[in-house]
Amino acid sequence: MRCLIVADLHYSLAQYDWLVDVAGYFDLVVIAGDHLDLASQVDWRAQTVVVRKYIDRIRAKTRLITCSGNHDLDSRDGNGEKVARWIRDFRHRDVPADDESVQIEDILFTICPWWDGPLTRERVGAQIAADALKPKSRWIWVYHAPPDNSPTSWTGQRHYGDTALTEWIEQYRPDIVFSGHVHQSPFAKGGSWVDKIGSTIIFNAGHSYGAPPAHIILDTEIGEAVWLSQAGVQSFRLDQPLQRPLPYLTSLPDWLTSRDRAGDQIPA
Repeated sequence: MRCLIVADLHYSLAQYDWLVDVAGYFDLVVIAGDHLDLASQVDWRAQTVVVRKYIDRIRAKTRLITCSGNHDLDSRDGNGEKVARWIRDFRHRDVPADDESVQIEDILFTICPWWDGPLTRERVGAQIAADALKPKSRWIWVYHAPPDNSPTSWTGQRHYGDTALTEWIEQYRPDIVFSGHVHQSPFAKGGSWVDKIGSTIIFNAGHSYGAPPAHIILDTEIGEAVWLSQAGVQSFRLDQPLQRPLPYLTSLPDWLTSRDRAGDQIPA
């Protein structure tokens, strides 16, 4: 399965346009939270209308999975905790989202909401515990925040990750976690777009302006992930030890240079 992973698009229409253009090259697109931009002059309700249309356009071309981020919260549940109710509605568009799990081929995807309080956090923990019992060959979590004390949560000055996620990773040992939230991590000294906690691989593509967004292309059969950004291109083999610093590539791996796939050249 060839996957395109992004996060933190923050209502960048140029980036959504790019996603629509390339979505058909991939078996799966994952948007790991923060569709909206709360600092925008565009009202957040108008933003959700536009994003829904982009979601439909991407889904018309390929499979799509997404979760909420902290910028996506639009209401409160019965316990007074903030939730992204509009993200939950994506399931009616055949897009698995918050609180859902989906099996694609031999991979189980657990899609977690952004939690704003202890009760939602408990619900996320229960969701993960239930999925731990399901049969699967590989387990991937979609979870907006990266784990704490990881290069994927490093801003250049402090870690800004999720301690609960770190504990769940250590307990349940998923194969991969797709995250976002900390924009600077891949670009900051001491940060990175990839990390390992035990055997679990963590990805955070980071945030950049303009199109294309910083993104990761993962081929689960080949077992390699490639990070593409305005800072350059790096790759990581899933079956190899993670050695730092990762070198920047001068050419793409052969499996990405086919003309029938996206990414046939390194972006300027």
